[in-house]
Amino acid sequence: MRLVIVTGSGRSGTSSVAGTLKRLGLHVPQPEVEADESNPRGYYEPLWVTEFHKRLLNPVPVRTIDTRPTAAEVAAGAVTPEVEAELRTWLAEVVALGEPQVLVKDPREFWVHDLWLRVAGELGVEVSTLTMLRHPTEVVRSRDTAYLTAQSDSFRRQRETANVAAWVNAAFLTEQATRAHRRAFVLYADLVADWRSAMTRAGDQLGITYAGPLDAPHPVDEFVDVRLNRSQVTWDDITVAPALRSLADRTWAAMATLVASPHDEGAVAELAGLQEEYVAMYDAAAAMASDETQAQVAAVRRQLKERLAVKNERIEKLRAELKALRPT
Repeated sequence: MRLVIVTGSGRSGTSSVAGTLKRLGLHVPQPEVEADESNPRGYYEPLWVTEFHKRLLNPVPVRTIDTRPTAAEVAAGAVTPEVEAELRTWLAEVVALGEPQVLVKDPREFWVHDLWLRVAGELGVEVSTLTMLRHPTEVVRSRDTAYLTAQSDSFRRQRETANVAAWVNAAFLTEQATRAHRRAFVLYADLVADWRSAMTRAGDQLGITYAGPLDAPHPVDEFVDVRLNRSQVTWDDITVAPALRSLADRTWAAMATLVASPHDEGAVAELAGLQEEYVAMYDAAAAMASDETQAQVAAVRRQLKERLAVKNERIEKLRAELKALRPT
């Protein structure tokens, strides 16, 4: 069995490419996450996989995209023998279905990709990955539209910076995690503009086959629509520091090189250097924000202390009332 894992930054087109692959004949383990208002065309994510990653990563916590350079190490630390056994049981059941090509999509997967590789290897499953690429400005604006509509301008600006940084960090870590096997990188703009060319190239790179010819008309024609690429924005539309903007642009260019050559040595080396630059930038930002961070922690502790005092006061009041009701 070949397992194709679709990953990439949230809002980068992972659902679009997963839905495309399903229509091209790959099997998505059931049941799937249901469509909702933020993604009415569907997610094409196995429900068990999303719940598994949430149980694993939310308590740590590690976000779907996370700014911390150490986030992958934090996620790896949450993997226990019990967690590994849980994944092994589920994947063995999928293997038993007898489907030759299985599709698993979840943007969180890259945080624990080594876990998936270990378990798949034990079961004789060959893994390949398809990573969706969408320019960080479009990802950030798409995330804003989907998740931050009701927030203040100040909060949205903070999240724009954090989301660009998280996009950069995720690009580095995804590229590193997927080096050891066949992989493909697909530009969202390419998928929407000409899905046949984009998926033919990706299929060759991944070593997968599609069910039937790609001639028109095809079910994918109605699913992938050029109007999907509605978040066409530029850096002028979001507020991000010039240094982070420059780093994101250079990271985008290096990742885009991997579309034609998924293991391009020059691009891989470029990304390694950019990651060092990002770590230095992150450390400097964390140092500058240390007083603010400590102040926020102190404020939260103060609020918790005040809430606890109120609860203790209520408890004492109830005890006094109960004591007064007892017969003497």
